[in-house]
Amino acid sequence: MDNFPLPRLDIQSKARNLLLPHCRLALGEIWEDPTGLHRVGCLDASDPAAMARLAKPVSASLALHDPPYNQVAFEEQSVSRFIEWCGSWIHNTDTALADDSSLYVWLGADQNRGFQPLPDFMIMMRGMSSFRAKSYITMRNQRGYGTQGNWMAVRQELLYYIKGKPEFEVAAEYTDIPKILRGYYKKVGGEVTDNLSRGKSPNIRAGNVWVDIQQVFYRMEENVAGCFAQKPLAAIQRIVSASSQPGNLVLDFFAHAGTTLLACERTGRKCATADLDPLFCEISIRRLLHFRSSGKTGWQNSNPFAAELGKQGISGFDEKGYPVYK
Repeated sequence: MDNFPLPRLDIQSKARNLLLPHCRLALGEIWEDPTGLHRVGCLDASDPAAMARLAKPVSASLALHDPPYNQVAFEEQSVSRFIEWCGSWIHNTDTALADDSSLYVWLGADQNRGFQPLPDFMIMMRGMSSFRAKSYITMRNQRGYGTQGNWMAVRQELLYYIKGKPEFEVAAEYTDIPKILRGYYKKVGGEVTDNLSRGKSPNIRAGNVWVDIQQVFYRMEENVAGCFAQKPLAAIQRIVSASSQPGNLVLDFFAHAGTTLLACERTGRKCATADLDPLFCEISIRRLLHFRSSGKTGWQNSNPFAAELGKQGISGFDEKGYPVYK
């Protein structure tokens, strides 16, 4: 395993300044996939005109967003300002979605700050007449075991909303976990049956508490160093497979590590994704092209810019984000 991780690119200015010259997009520009399937824009999610450029001319069947809620969790922005900003990109999402479509939003819940911004976001969404709340999903927190003082303060929850009556592919919800409880006995055709014999699969559905998906860490192939709070590819693929059909357009206004883009590539969907940061746009594009050329879903503990950094004599970064030269 190569050992060449990047520091957090959203906060480490030294690393950012080294990598920005290698980014192909500037603010306002859109990368068109040579195959015609996907688009990546360096765009502001709150800008109606920019999001219209990204999504047109086809209405999307699914939007899947992971906004940077660390702005509130790390006290960089007030909750009220964050929610006001969320309202703008939710409106843009509504405009770009089909009449029958789905919306998923990853959001933080900081237990040290009244679980914000999650509750205020949910209240805001109650005022959005186009959307109806469908489910509240959580993934098992695999960090913070031990004493209460070691618990992770910021959790990542998933809110599921719908417009109209979108299709939902139940088969995509089945996990690899076998059913072990029979229960729920009833007569079918005069014969007493249990839920194991009546089920369409020997495995359980994911439900709204996902315990079967590993959070991303540096030893996993899909890891993209430098991308804080990267979402698991398995989680995104489950959403994409359940709430869209092959050939449909999927929106993601916060590309970050490019996971939605990659999930769409792997499942035969089209993706229109954006990020305000040119670095995360570049990482998303490189991750897609890296997968097409190698079949690999990430760089494990290396990084997308290893070749360019190596030519500059850089072999890594220290704890403060400063480059280490050979």
